[in-house]
Amino acid sequence: MPYIQLAVAIACEIGASSALKATHGFTVLAPSVATIALYGLSFYLFSLVLNVLDLASAYATWCAAGIVATSVISALVFGDHLNPMMLLGLALCVAGVVIVNLASAS
Repeated sequence: MPYIQLAVAIACEIGASSALKATHGFTVLAPSVATIALYGLSFYLFSLVLNVLDLASAYATWCAAGIVATSVISALVFGDHLNPMMLLGLALCVAGVVIVNLASAS
């Protein structure tokens, strides 16, 4: 169950971060409300996850998944360019999460 909650928390964080761009400084109502609601739900679910999983691996997973997914959405939806160095950085985020999770499992 905590992994499902973590996945939903990550999805909410990704949705909130993506909607944040559409708020135009919180001047557009619908994306502003969506951003606040999704961030709130994300933090609530993440707090439940931390009752079961250790902070280091859960937070690393939450952050890296959010960074990678938001970067991909940024490129696909908003037309932002991901150059090779940025892609390398994203790959290193994923590698870091794998290492943290392997280390915490041992």
